[in-house]
Amino acid sequence: MLEHTKKPTTADYVELCFRIPSHSVEKVKGLLGSLGAKDVKDSVSWEEVYPDFGPHIALRGARKREALTQKRLAEKIGVDQSHISEMENGRRPIGKKMAKRLAEILGADYRVFL
Repeated sequence: MLEHTKKPTTADYVELCFRIPSHSVEKVKGLLGSLGAKDVKDSVSWEEVYPDFGPHIALRGARKREALTQKRLAEKIGVDQSHISEMENGRRPIGKKMAKRLAEILGADYRVFL
């Protein structure tokens, strides 16, 4: 890969979210800054980057990550392949029960499919 096309890695960082009293914000920022933390005010939320993201996209991505075809996934959870296709194309809602079945097979949290 060309040097100028490499993206900076974030593997050495962890994002944390805390609720702290407003009177302690500056003290906490100072402490975290002394440990090498950086303010990420210039970051963009994932909702802004992927405005069309939804359960159907999560399902397709998880299925592909597991190298399963729609047909094979359908067989594993006991539904027709057309149901998987409809869910992935946003034409069929994914209920809680189905989300839990999908999550078990796809190794994901069921809530991403809701």
